[in-house]
Amino acid sequence: MLLLAVDTSGKSGSIAVAQCEERSTCEVLGISALEGGTFSAQLIPQVATLLQGLGLSKGDLEGFAVVSGPGSFTGLRIGLAAVKALAEILHQPIAAVSLLEAVAAEAIIKSAKVNTITAALEAGRGEIYIGEYATAEGNARHVSMLREHLYAGQEFVEHSAGLVVTPDARIAELARAAGKDIQQIERPRADAIARLGWQKMQAHTLVSPEELEANYIRRTDAELLSKSGS
Repeated sequence: MLLLAVDTSGKSGSIAVAQCEERSTCEVLGISALEGGTFSAQLIPQVATLLQGLGLSKGDLEGFAVVSGPGSFTGLRIGLAAVKALAEILHQPIAAVSLLEAVAAEAIIKSAKVNTITAALEAGRGEIYIGEYATAEGNARHVSMLREHLYAGQEFVEHSAGLVVTPDARIAELARAAGKDIQQIERPRADAIARLGWQKMQAHTLVSPEELEANYIRRTDAELLSKSGS
């Protein structure tokens, strides 16, 4: 399966094209960075350029993996809208991937005693997105979600369990100061999203274009204002 992976959840993003085979990992054929703030102008042209450089066209794509959250409200909407449109036109499947799951999957398990991973990401406003995942026999490449939450800094320190994994320096410092078992990693790119998306497709965990929605974890400002005004 030729898979397009898209991540527009952060200040910057990326896209990747991967060749994925049954009972095998994905071979990444190409990856391109996306500059933050211009996703709406860049995304589709960058996809076309990446495919053209590989001697491919959008008609060759057989599936999509996309970060559905958490992250930038605007960025997520742009990425999800593009994938929805492409999937509808090409009649191909979609796998929605949590960025927190991608962080958890990057953990390096050094002990069989590690059976819980807490993935953590900056949420702004002094808050932290966390996802708690159970590992499959100590294998971080195969994790199952226990829960996802939004915590303030002190709540994160009190409630995070197991191995804490994050790409963000402030969170790593908080965890170290609290004596947590911590791994600071690079932020996952679209190639990691492709691999997780392929796992979900093999497990038949798919979403239709109509069902594909952003997982913000916290409510938008508009929803908060609406509630406060009611």
